[in-house]
Parts: sequence; structure tokens; C-alpha cells
Amino acid sequence: MRQFLTLLTCCVGALVGLAGCQSAPLAYAAPHQAARSPAPAPLPDSLRLTPVPAVAELPDTLRQAIGQLHRDLGPAAAALRPAVLEQACVGYLTLHPTGRIERGGLLAVADMDLPNTTERLWVIDLAQRRVLHRSLVAHGQGSGHLRARRFSNAEKSACTSLGFYRTSGTYGGIHGYSRRLQGLDKGQNMNAFDRYVVLHAADYASPEYVRQHGHLGYSRGCPALPPEQYKQIISTVQTGSLLLLSGPGLASRWLDGPAAGRRFARRGWR
Repeated sequence: MRQFLTLLTCCVGALVGLAGCQSAPLAYAAPHQAARSPAPAPLPDSLRLTPVPAVAELPDTLRQAIGQLHRDLGPAAAALRPAVLEQACVGYLTLHPTGRIERGGLLAVADMDLPNTTERLWVIDLAQRRVLHRSLVAHGQGSGHLRARRFSNAEKSACTSLGFYRTSGTYGGIHGYSRRLQGLDKGQNMNAFDRYVVLHAADYASPEYVRQHGHLGYSRGCPALPPEQYKQIISTVQTGSLLLLSGPGLASRWLDGPAAGRRFARRGWR
């Protein structure tokens, strides 16, 4: 009950403006006393996840292989929804032979439909069938409060952009070690590079921030990472790796079931 009231308080807290892509967290006002009510008001952000459609025309052999991969990943991937992993795997298998993704055997996926209080980013070693990293990840201020519900590719939208990304080079930014991202989905995230949507650290993306406020803070669209983990994650997803930011309304030309099936039949996850 205490966790529910904390979450309710955080969900109705006032939003304040943020400046820059790596922006400050939202202000938070602690309640003086928990209100007693026999029927609490519903949360502004529903915790009911949006169903993820299955990839069309995906061969049964590949769907079964993805299901086995999910099982092999074990408890570290228990919260990774099978349909989201399916999207990520299909995109990987479709993109890799095009030359847009140079680094094989590695896949990063974030389910932005999950609440930002959960570790919703996974970095997966496909060859070894294990989770290398799992962490919190922030979404953009314009995308919603507890969960990301609105997505945009537009400048100054402060929104997260859904779709597949290629990791690019690193640089020393406002928050130190950061990695550029290139959007691969026309109409959904192609402006990411120009918007400086990057992987970087942020204090408001930390477990401590969640403990204090009941939710993460917000970026200007960047998938911001916990200060305790960002260096390892950024170093692992080297240039040419694939990252999927999944969420409601994801539409991508790379979710090509037949093409992914043909690739997997020829080379597996290599």
C-alpha cells in the first residue's frame, strides 16, 4: 500500500520545464501525510501495458528460435516481453545483411512501454545467449510521466523516438562519456542524430532517484542511463551495434518476417 501511495503522489506531481537534451529532473513535492480513502483515484498513467502485435509472416521456425532464446536468457530477461524481443530479433536479422549494422551477435532493446521505475533496457549477447546488462533508462519529457505514451521525431518535441538505431561514435558531452545514435526508421527517428539523441548518464536516471521520488526524471529525448552503469553499457554497444526503442505504435520497414526468416535459416544469429 505504501508503494502505491508513493507512486500515486509522484504521478500527480507537477511537471516543470527542462532545458537541453540532457536536462534536469522534474521537481518533486513530498506529501505531508498519506491521504486515507476507501477508493483511491485511478493513476493518471495506467499501468496496463499496450499489447505488442506479433511480427507478420514470421516463419514458425524463427518464432520458436526466438522463444528458445528468451528462455535461455533466464531470469535476467523475465520482464522482457517475448513480443518485444521478437521485434528486436527480426530487426537485427533484417538489418544486419544490409550493412547498416556492422557488429553481429549483439542486440540492445528497451521497452519504453514499461514504467520508468523498472529496468527496461537489456543488452543481449545472442551467441552466448545471455544478458550482458540490464538497467533503468529514461524517456523524454514530452513522451509522458511514468510511462512513455507519446513519441515524436520532431525537433524541440522533447519526445522519445521509437525505432531501430545504429550506435555511432563516442564523445565527451555535458554528462561526460556519451554515444551518438543514428535513427534507421524514416518518419520515426531519422532526426535523432541532428537532435543529439544520445546515450549518456544522468542522475535522474538512477535507482537512488527512484527511491527518493518514485519515478525517473526526464530527458529531452535521450535514452539516459544510470551513472553507475552508463560506462559499461556505452562501451559494450560499440559503433555499429543495434538498439531498438520499442513502444506503442512502433512501425518499421525492418520488421520484415520473411526476410528475417531467410537470414536466420542461412546464418543463424551470426
